[in-house]
This record gives sequence, C-alpha cells and structure tokens, in this order.
Amino acid sequence: MANRLKGKIAIISGGSTGMGGASSLLFAAEGAAVGVIDRREKEGQAVVDEINAKGGKAVFVAADVADEGQVNDAVKKVTSALGQANVLFNHAGTIIIKPFLEMTLKEWEWLMGINVTSMFLMTKAVLPGMIEMGGGSIVCTSSISAIAATPLETAYNTSKAACHMFARSIAVEYRDKGIRCNAVAPGFVATPHGLREVAELQKLGVDASEAALAVQQGRLCKPEEVANAALFLASDEASFVNGASIFVDNCFTAV
Repeated sequence: MANRLKGKIAIISGGSTGMGGASSLLFAAEGAAVGVIDRREKEGQAVVDEINAKGGKAVFVAADVADEGQVNDAVKKVTSALGQANVLFNHAGTIIIKPFLEMTLKEWEWLMGINVTSMFLMTKAVLPGMIEMGGGSIVCTSSISAIAATPLETAYNTSKAACHMFARSIAVEYRDKGIRCNAVAPGFVATPHGLREVAELQKLGVDASEAALAVQQGRLCKPEEVANAALFLASDEASFVNGASIFVDNCFTAV
C-alpha cells in the first residue's frame, strides 16, 4: 500500500459506485480508514468488503445524505467504528435532464437536497471534530457545469455552482482553524451517471456524441482520474491548496 493518506480517517458520501467508489478504493489503498455513506446498500457493502479483503479498513453505513437525522446518525456510526474523520469527501450527487419549464418544484428540491444540502449536512456533522483535532481536509465534487452551462440541466448546473462556492466559503471561514476545503470539477466521465447523462442529452437533441466530446475534452474521463485529483486535495501534499477547484476535464473549460 502507498501512504499518502496513512493515518487518515476518511468519510466519503456517495462512495459506493462510479467516481465515489473509485475514490473509496483509492483512499483505502493510500492508507486511509474509509467510512462509506450512501443509500446504495448492496454496492456500498461490496466496496467496503473489497477494501477489507485487501487488508484495508472500511465500514459502510446506509443513509439518505439529504436527511439531517440520517446523516448525523451515519457520521456517529462511522466515528464509533473508525474514529474522528480528518478527511471528508462530499461526493454524493445526481442529475435531472429535462427542459426547465417541464421541471417541477419537487424535482428541483430533490436534486438540490442531494447535491447541495448533503454537503451542508455532512460538513456540519464532521467539521466540529476536525476543528477539535486541529485540522482536516474537505473535498467537494463540483463539475464543469459550475461554470459551463449545459442545455436542459438548469437545476444541475445551479447545484454545481453552489458546490463550487460552498468549498470556497468553507475554506475562507475555517482556514485559520486548520481546515482546507477544495472542489474537484469533472467533465463528462465514463460512469453509469455520466453515460446516462450523455444518452439523455442526445435523446433530447443536444449533441453529446463521441465526436462532440472529442472536440470538447478529447475523450470521456475515467472515474479513477477524478479519484486521483480528490486524493491529492485530501492529502497533505495539498497543504497549501485551499479554496480551489481542480477541473478534471482535459481542457473542456479552458477553451
């Protein structure tokens, strides 16, 4: 095992599949004890079982990360099993793709709950312990959509812009308490979530073809490439990186 997170205790929301699952496996391989909090029980337990089978240490707790009671309970269970977390990866997220005028208030609030409120709740539950220990690192999953609006994704774009500013704001407010908070902002990624997004956009007339993506970002990103960026931000190697957003998009937002 490598040691970039040796001695760290990490909590990852949405850590069961895709980029979150890749991050759970990578953080553990780099020495962290990992608490996975996710609503996908089968997939979450499978990731944790894989980590433990490889000699790592991990626990899974099922929770709706948009529900305050469930988040607080889940964080307490992880803390009881592993100890106080000094790394938090706010990764949980989802997407709705449809014309703005067809979106209901219920859909808007549901997406904001998972993408934005979950960060608030997870951070509020973990941050006091980090401060008590003298510091910690928080990473939030934003997106290219924080600054590059995609048609038919108004709610998603808005939620990811909130992720972007949430990370900056926590960093500014708690820097002098030893807290770092940064965001990782992926482009289109080859995960079930990312492939569904591409398929639904094309179905609704947006050119998200392989050729179009090749122009925008060369190819689809691999989930492990996002996990590597999150690992850097979580680790002490990024000790002077605070309030930043790393775009893992192969120039999508650079042109």
